[in-house]
Amino acid sequence: MTRQKELEQAFLSEFEAGNYTLNNPLVKLNPYEICPLTAMVLFKTPAATGVTIVVKGKAHPGDICHTFPANKTHILPIYGLYAGYDNTVEIILANGKRNAITIKTEPLHPEVVPATSIKTKPEYFRDNLMFLTSATSRTMAVGIDYAGEVRWHTTIALSFDMKRMPNGHILVGTERLVKMPYFTSGLYEMAFSGKIFKEYRIPSGYHHDQFMMEDGNILVLIFDAHSQTVEDMCALVDPKTGNIIKTWDYKTVLPQDVAGSGSQDPHDWFHNNAVWYDKKTNSLTLSGRHQDAVINIDFESGKLNWIIGDPEGWPQDMVDKYFFTPVGGDFEWQYEQHACIILPDGDVMLLDNGHFRSKNKASYLPNKENYTRGVRYKIDTEKMTIEQVWQYGKERGAEFFSPYICNVEYYDEGHYMVHSGGIGYENGETCEGMAVIKSTQPEFKDRKFEFNSITCELIDDELVYEMQIVGNYYRAEKLPLYYAHETAELGEGEILGSLIDTEKTKMKIKAPETGELIPEDYHGNIVEEEDRFNFNGIFETGEMAQLLLVGATGETLRYPINTVPQLFQAMCVGTFQKEDPRNVDTFINKTGLSGKYQVKLVARDKVFETGVTITA
Repeated sequence: MTRQKELEQAFLSEFEAGNYTLNNPLVKLNPYEICPLTAMVLFKTPAATGVTIVVKGKAHPGDICHTFPANKTHILPIYGLYAGYDNTVEIILANGKRNAITIKTEPLHPEVVPATSIKTKPEYFRDNLMFLTSATSRTMAVGIDYAGEVRWHTTIALSFDMKRMPNGHILVGTERLVKMPYFTSGLYEMAFSGKIFKEYRIPSGYHHDQFMMEDGNILVLIFDAHSQTVEDMCALVDPKTGNIIKTWDYKTVLPQDVAGSGSQDPHDWFHNNAVWYDKKTNSLTLSGRHQDAVINIDFESGKLNWIIGDPEGWPQDMVDKYFFTPVGGDFEWQYEQHACIILPDGDVMLLDNGHFRSKNKASYLPNKENYTRGVRYKIDTEKMTIEQVWQYGKERGAEFFSPYICNVEYYDEGHYMVHSGGIGYENGETCEGMAVIKSTQPEFKDRKFEFNSITCELIDDELVYEMQIVGNYYRAEKLPLYYAHETAELGEGEILGSLIDTEKTKMKIKAPETGELIPEDYHGNIVEEEDRFNFNGIFETGEMAQLLLVGATGETLRYPINTVPQLFQAMCVGTFQKEDPRNVDTFINKTGLSGKYQVKLVARDKVFETGVTITA
């Protein structure tokens, strides 16, 4: 945000110092440095006038248009440029005067790819883009048009879900990792120009999903940083302050040692990957991948209302009280699901990944015989019955199978999107296990792993859109680039909320001061940010190491460095995975710190200097 403030002030100062007109506008490509296919066009007119811009497509259906309100000073965000192209942008005043400018862009970065295939009609897809957030390393968030062309992308790894807010802004996870494998500092509220208006810092970290309430408050999936478990809490965040208003802890309503999916472990027993608020019932619906369960809890009390899922392995008293009885034909339970939605009529829609497709290990279905589907269930909470009323994906078999991530969207009755974003191949065959995890493990370095995503839209069961793209992408969201009445919103962004006080250790490793710098083979590196810093180094597996902060008065704060590689049963975002498991990040938040601190490293039973001083 500090950098963006400097960039904005610089181009505004340049604008005010010059004489920029319709025929000679100031053009700033990638004005906020993180969205290369955007620009800002600035000029003045003698009288207030409305302005329409047309970003010309390579073919006419690719035109992207927007009209800005009347003004004398025009600061116009330009979206939807092509990469590696001389883009034509028409500027049309309300009085008919016009000018066409050319904006030349750089070629696509190798981490950004266009669609490999796309099937739709321009008159259906119009000026929407399909936005995808990345789930694998070496890919970035992208926006793809009707022709499969990239018309927007980022240069930072924005994570998890991307949602449009009522004010038109985008709410998406930050790229600021706080804990492996993918927990980040919180959320950015931003425009497609890349301008960040707010950063919501979540104390322990954000993951997977968020939901905008009507009153503006934000539901955010979190975890307790001081707990032995993860991904089992939800918080309600005040959008004005970033403070947490209320939390729900699922450990208070669910047993943690029953009915686990094939991916469950004690640390990640629930794996909450979606949240949805239903106003009619004042309740939260939450997807727990590692219990093959979608649960519904009361918003006020947090008490459990019902559970959708295979009842095998659950205590009988819970089965009797909270589970549904299937009715009707062609019914199947969901397994390791994602993206639960409550529809206007109370039906429940979700993405049934189908991973293992059983609660019983002896009956696990191999991936090559499995399928992923979008499914809609009708539930009766009085009779406690459940009926499957729609599905799409089973008929496509293993080619559509994603053992992780993915989502569904409901647009209208009979109009749905099903995004299978986690497809993986090993040596050309459907990967058994999870390709996103195996591809980072040294024992599989001789295998060839490939990734694919397939996004479909259906109207009354007719396929009206299908896109395939190389890579795994967490979720898909169809959105227009511009929202109604969008203008350039200028000014300094806000940082709300705070990070936690990083956990210290009282354990003192006996080690003499050497006065020497860190040995070169550690490849020690420190990146300081305004609210934290990161020490990165290469450590031998299991090596005993600590980071020390030595204050001006001699006070020493000790932080453990975890050098033991962690095995994760789920990898919903693999963006932050390192090729070398010995490559370790240690993040130290400045929360609770004050003054200047020398940074030292304890390793090999010695204390080494870094030569770096951190100020908090």
